[in-house]
Amino acid sequence: GGPRPLPGQEVSVKVLGALEDGGLVERDPRLIFVPGHGDVVQALELGVPTMQPGEVSFFLAAFPYAYGRPGSREPDVPPEAPLLFEVTLLEVRDGPDPQPLPPAVRLRLGSQRRERGNFHFARGDFAAALRSYRLSLRALDGPTAAPPGPEEEEELREQRVKCLNNCAAAELKLGRAEEALAACEAALRISPDNGRALLRRGQVGLASPRAIPLPSAPPSSYPALLSPQLLAQQGRDAEAALVLRRALELDPASKVIHTELSRLAKRQSPPSGA
Repeated sequence: GGPRPLPGQEVSVKVLGALEDGGLVERDPRLIFVPGHGDVVQALELGVPTMQPGEVSFFLAAFPYAYGRPGSREPDVPPEAPLLFEVTLLEVRDGPDPQPLPPAVRLRLGSQRRERGNFHFARGDFAAALRSYRLSLRALDGPTAAPPGPEEEEELREQRVKCLNNCAAAELKLGRAEEALAACEAALRISPDNGRALLRRGQVGLASPRAIPLPSAPPSSYPALLSPQLLAQQGRDAEAALVLRRALELDPASKVIHTELSRLAKRQSPPSGA
């Protein structure tokens, strides 16, 4: 009984997931998520909002709605495996994002969503990864119920930088150079000497040639930012070289930075016989 979950509300469910042969691969007595945030498989994303508190449902999920073509190592799901889920909707409540929360809860939410983004990224679903990384940033930047202590403030800062770097990587995989540079510059505003952000900002030609063109992200994706194109792709090779050299000062042993500087030098060299 009770109303079904509304968009943005958080749900608690009891979940059992089994393979066709009856082997149990997933058991969670209290899984908490917000439908639509990409934190769980699509079968649960789509099915749970149709339920009422106290209801028990069975969802037979073809593999695209479970763990996809590659399957999963944790839980141990074979490739292209359909799953049967038994789901009990325990509770529906307002989502955590708009509410003032203790800094420790913000950190936990941010970390969970970033890890989910890493899961999507490893499987090649870069759009889903980007959505999770942005939700992680929203959790980290949300209102706090009390001022964070020095250690919590530092951890919030570090998690924001990690998340922005991950956003940049996902944007590049999607062929969105402007947004990738915007994410790098947001990370550098927080941590000017962050080696990963410096490296990615100056890298040449990282966007995948098979990238799927998508509409440009709204200007509010990365707050208070301009969105110029990646320096090297825009022909700003001298600026790219300065950024890469700064990254090299911070990490002299990085083979990736040496490789990028070498590629940049070849671009700038006149052709033989010219």
